[in-house]
Amino acid sequence: MKLNIPKNIAEIIPYPPGKPMDELEREYGVTNSIKLASNENPWGPSPKAVQAISEVVQNLHRYPDGSSYYLTQAIAEYVQAQPGEIILGNGSNEVIEFLVKAFVRAGDEVITSHPSFLMYQKFVAVRDGKNIVIPLRDMEHDLEAITAAVTDTTRLIFLDNPNNPCATLISRQRFADFLKKLPESVIVVLDEAYIDFVDPEERIDINALIRNPDGIPAVLALRTFSKAYGLAGLRVGFGIMHPEIASLLHRVRQPFNINLPAQAGALAALQDQEHYNKTMDGTRQGRNWLSEEVRKLGCVPYPSHTNFFLIDVQCDATELYEAMLYKGVIVRSMKAYGYPKFIRITVGTAQENSRFVQALSDCL
Repeated sequence: MKLNIPKNIAEIIPYPPGKPMDELEREYGVTNSIKLASNENPWGPSPKAVQAISEVVQNLHRYPDGSSYYLTQAIAEYVQAQPGEIILGNGSNEVIEFLVKAFVRAGDEVITSHPSFLMYQKFVAVRDGKNIVIPLRDMEHDLEAITAAVTDTTRLIFLDNPNNPCATLISRQRFADFLKKLPESVIVVLDEAYIDFVDPEERIDINALIRNPDGIPAVLALRTFSKAYGLAGLRVGFGIMHPEIASLLHRVRQPFNINLPAQAGALAALQDQEHYNKTMDGTRQGRNWLSEEVRKLGCVPYPSHTNFFLIDVQCDATELYEAMLYKGVIVRSMKAYGYPKFIRITVGTAQENSRFVQALSDCL
């Protein structure tokens, strides 16, 4: 073939997929492995969500509701927003794609941090935009450096809050001060995939910012059903934003982007407060217990506002990751993120957490 490939597309590195669990087990000769590498919900989806999904599968020959009317209404009520302030995506990463499609042209600049979610930069590259990447400072977003990097061609600023992989949080006051220094032409995107695990008094009031935009840039938030609600396999996310921005994103949104089982499952999950509370309580307890246990092993756990946290293991993180695979425990090495002696682990069930600590002790 003689393909004429645009330079900006040819230079994109595909997102690296992980191996299936059964393939890892076959390769390393282990069984009953546990995965603590992808920040998933170890308690699984709400039983009510599973039931709702099972009831709609008989209608798979029908198109889903293109507006996701009932789910949008329920989300708006839950987050105390108006339906017109909500837009749904096939995972919150699709809402990121909507934003880049709607606001970024060739040569426009988008500011992100490193390390953070890789897909911000990939979507910008597809549009032939210019990625301005600001390194984290002390594992936190360097808001001062980000402010200094803003130019007349800056269109979007992406801030994952809490940050992934460092689990750090931007305070309300620091964020308010940051907004005052930015031009109103910029859109600030708070990626709040892990906001459910943050204490409510520490969360940024996104609704107040959306409804009082005078004198500050437009601010919007991204949320997901993948983490706290255990629906990562369904791919349901949403954005909360000013209706004018939401209206623009609907213009670039594909019809039927939220499939029928996803709409049913997410709606039911949102209504199961008991299962949600189980996840929150289990995460807090597990995070505290794990921090104490790894500290006893001579490692340094870092504070977290999420369902995962970093651990300084005082040795080569990738070698430790490989050794733990032979124990059937999958964690994430942070070497590729610039932290060669750190691993990141998801908080699991009590049984999974105990197995992780034992494997870590053996491998260290």
